[in-house]
Amino acid sequence: MAQAEKKGGLLWKSSASKKPLKEKVVLMYDEIFMTEDPSKCSPRFWEELFLMKVNLEYLESKLESLDGEELMKIKDNINCLFQHCIQALGEEHPIRVVNALQTLCALIRGVHQKNKSTSGFDIINMLMGFDKAELCMKLQNVRDLELQSVTDNISQNTILEYVMINSIFEAILQILSNPPSRREHGYDAVVLLALLVNYRKYESVNPYIVKLSIVDDETTLNGMGLVIAQALSEYNRQYKDKEEEHQSGFFSALTNMVSEKRAFFQTNEAILLALYEAVHLNRNFITVLAQSHPEMGLVTVPISPIPTTPVTPLGTTPPSSDVISSAELPLDDDVQTSNLLITFLKYSSIVMQDTKDEHRLHSGKLCLIILTCIAEDQYANAFLHDDNVNFRVNLHRMPMRHRKKAADKNLPCRPLVCAVLDLMVEFIVTHMMKEFPMDLYVRCIQIVHKLLCYQKKCRVRLHYTWRELWSALINLLKFLMSNETVLLAKHNIFTLALMVVNLFNMFITYGDTFLPTPSSYDELYYEIIRMHQNFDNLYSMVLRLSTNAGQWKEPASKVTHALVNIRAIINHFNPKIESYAAVNHISQLSEEQVLEVVRSNYDTLTLKLQDGLDQYERYSEQHKEAAFFKDLVRSISINVRRNLAFNTLSQEILLKEFSTIS
Repeated sequence: MAQAEKKGGLLWKSSASKKPLKEKVVLMYDEIFMTEDPSKCSPRFWEELFLMKVNLEYLESKLESLDGEELMKIKDNINCLFQHCIQALGEEHPIRVVNALQTLCALIRGVHQKNKSTSGFDIINMLMGFDKAELCMKLQNVRDLELQSVTDNISQNTILEYVMINSIFEAILQILSNPPSRREHGYDAVVLLALLVNYRKYESVNPYIVKLSIVDDETTLNGMGLVIAQALSEYNRQYKDKEEEHQSGFFSALTNMVSEKRAFFQTNEAILLALYEAVHLNRNFITVLAQSHPEMGLVTVPISPIPTTPVTPLGTTPPSSDVISSAELPLDDDVQTSNLLITFLKYSSIVMQDTKDEHRLHSGKLCLIILTCIAEDQYANAFLHDDNVNFRVNLHRMPMRHRKKAADKNLPCRPLVCAVLDLMVEFIVTHMMKEFPMDLYVRCIQIVHKLLCYQKKCRVRLHYTWRELWSALINLLKFLMSNETVLLAKHNIFTLALMVVNLFNMFITYGDTFLPTPSSYDELYYEIIRMHQNFDNLYSMVLRLSTNAGQWKEPASKVTHALVNIRAIINHFNPKIESYAAVNHISQLSEEQVLEVVRSNYDTLTLKLQDGLDQYERYSEQHKEAAFFKDLVRSISINVRRNLAFNTLSQEILLKEFSTIS
């Protein structure tokens, strides 16, 4: 008997005639694409269709071959197919559910591609008919809804207009508040919510923005925070594993890590966007940042077999359900506790290392925007500065030849604000380069300033190694001066220089209210005096440019005026130090000797009171960041769609998924 070979939906007889035979499911698809109702001649047509294994390739190619007019002619049959897919999704028979799901995905994709230029309600009419829309759109599967975002710009994906009017917000919250459904669909739900919040957010009132801003249910918010923490933790864990593979010598590690990072470590902007929207819109979510959970990277995760297929770039897909379920264990005394903020800081320390790539530059910017929102929040600051809640936060540091890698076990337990400041100092020190990320530096200095404003306002005396910050800021000024010509061709460096100088003015004017000890204030003066040449050079540069009639006259003048107290300190103490050295016949004074001169000459120092040092402009998304978020959401939408990859999901895989759903 002749053997049959399957190819493209056709069964080829391996006989001499080679006459093709169509699969039964293909014949049934052909009937749907006729103008007649296929169930007229076959009453059990729809029941039998979903018992057949789906031929996605044939169904999608059939939809692709039709133009818009031809599709309209079979609209009634398309409506019926869509309606029966929805009905089958609610059945208990797993094969029918899986086949209906795959068919529905192909149908939505195909119809939307044909109707890109038409209104969302035309698409809805094509898929289900206006009369059935209310019933059919009650979809419970988050993946189905996420799949509908099939345009690069979600604000042009007008099918979402229906979801704006007929909200699925409560359904998303139910998923996040229920542990089993959260493990199964939590990642998709959080990403979907982030995308829905960004639908035409600058053009009209988005109901998802309003609803997200007033959520106060603790279980729901904690569920959302846990999903975000798990996704970021998984990224951090995989990065650390990869990093440890390259510890066989510094230079090989450095070269390997640079190439490996670019090849494998794709950042997860989708989950980062969800964190941003939660922090930015919902004051209640701030408490979730501090919610303790086990250090997820230390929790033992069941080892899965190594896949033979190519590995998806890290961070682009949701974490496995194994990781999610293991992370939801009760706290263990032997496991270090963590929280979402710590996990986020570790994640930020990774993605902010390399900003040369535009993708990672945007990811680093989003991290800094989130930290800006946190630094402005009163409750978040109270938690960050709480001296009774200390953590050991091991941030990732960029490999540099002139410094050793810090040992994890030597890290002290400190208030979390110290980790935020460490992250800012690390960024300042490691990004002074030709392709200078000016925007990120401005945001970084703003975050430090906002934290200092809180400390001054609440008189928080933080025990921090302030010298590291002062040194980093002075080196930044030195870099700006050394590269004046190159940088001025692209940036207004005086804006950044003014911010740095005013940070020193904050310490000079108000340091006695928030520096931990009087000796810390003495050390501030010591650093200014020790590095006086940098401040002298800065003054010379801004004075030169402020006396010329060029474009930099005004911004340079502002820096000139801001330097008044720093110059007063230098001009007051330097002669006294030189005199002390001459009287005592000492060629080079020790630090303690300089500090002695400083302490004994405070009373004759005159400083000018500078206004507005403890004031700042609050973060505003709509006026300054709209273009950034539009581009970011477009990029996320493309990435989400690429990684859904329904075409690669076999019936067996989907059946396995459904078998785990209770």
